[in-house]
Amino acid sequence: MNPKQIIKNLPYQKPFLFVDELTEISESGISGNYTFKESAFFYEGHFKENPITPGVILTETMAQIGVVCLGIFLLKDKISTTIKPQIALTSNVVDFYVPVLPNEKVTVISEKEYFRFNKLKCRVKMINSKNELVCRGTISGMIIAK
Repeated sequence: MNPKQIIKNLPYQKPFLFVDELTEISESGISGNYTFKESAFFYEGHFKENPITPGVILTETMAQIGVVCLGIFLLKDKISTTIKPQIALTSNVVDFYVPVLPNEKVTVISEKEYFRFNKLKCRVKMINSKNELVCRGTISGMIIAK
């Protein structure tokens, strides 16, 4: 399964799709990027006259690229036009270090810790275009083809 097919199988759409491109994919991990557009719905109220990307959106971006995209790749032999991936986030622990501003491009790098009994757990990190660590942590989710 190639990157475009993985993105096409994501259960998200704009304005809640936070994956522009997948750059590396293997059985043990994945990386990809997303650029936060200045027109995104959440900047208007977070914060007045000083917009920054909410931590929950950064976590969601890491989950979409680092867990869901990787999970779709790992289930590639079970997914078809009639059988789609079903996903549920089960836990996350994330530490934040620097803010992400409008129009900033970030890269998510994910390493699989394990995938068993339909549970995928990954170590994820996000870096900005200056190669600064934005945030990192672990995210787990249940993923099945159904």
